Amino acid sequence: MTIASGLPSDPAHLEHIARTLRVRIIENSHRTGTPHLGSCLSSVDILTALYFGILDIDPQAPDAERRDRFILSKGHGVPALFQVLALRGFFPENWLDSYGQDGSPFSEHPPIPGRIPGIEAATGSLGHGLPIGVGMALADRITHNSRRVVVLLGDGECNEGTIWEAAMLAASQRLGNLVAIVDYNKWQGTGRTDDIMALAPLADKWRAFGWDAVEIDGHDMGRLLDELTPTRQENGRPLAVVAHTVKGKGVSFMEDDNNWHYRIPTADEVHEARRQLGIGA
Repeated sequence: MTIASGLPSDPAHLEHIARTLRVRIIENSHRTGTPHLGSCLSSVDILTALYFGILDIDPQAPDAERRDRFILSKGHGVPALFQVLALRGFFPENWLDSYGQDGSPFSEHPPIPGRIPGIEAATGSLGHGLPIGVGMALADRITHNSRRVVVLLGDGECNEGTIWEAAMLAASQRLGNLVAIVDYNKWQGTGRTDDIMALAPLADKWRAFGWDAVEIDGHDMGRLLDELTPTRQENGRPLAVVAHTVKGKGVSFMEDDNNWHYRIPTADEVHEARRQLGIGA
């Protein structure tokens, strides 16, 4: 089943898509032994809002010159993006049957562009996605291309100095076509993000670097749609959306439990997750 996008999208419809995606991500983790499940689930609502309600993209023409660009800078969350791209129609869903097999293009981080339709940049070495996005946004300004560039960051990734170098350059160049979304789930691999590097107050940091910044509930579909619309960019400043999320969102025994950064669900846990999400139970 491939779902076509219709703009504007109804938040309730998008919430159903997000639940479907959560089940598929969990099933894939069980089947292939793919980790980073908690990080995937925290970002699903953001990805759903973007791909089914915001981005100007055409799955039938994934390389169109004036398409919006999306970069998953938190590359370990790519199992979620693969499911989104399949459901959005960028490639047949049965391609994902090769996930985790030798020679498959579906890896634990985004591959180089060209291997999978819809992947704009190979990421996973944290801190690289925003600098790439700044380069794309600057090139678009020079060439008078009206597309937007959206980059999804992890909160732990914001420890990287390259993020803040890129943020300074984006503000200095007034890249109003650039959006950075922070999946602020409060965890990174070894502990709470705010304890490890004192990220808070995160939105204030982006403002200090010359960006517009808003803080939202990253699971509120209506608010995501409101804040990510192009009209937010008309003042010429880049936009940072600090999206407060829950790691493992949607499944009670996974929520806010950092063990799911690496744990793989059992068959019984997959069944319970389906039951809680109301999809295929």
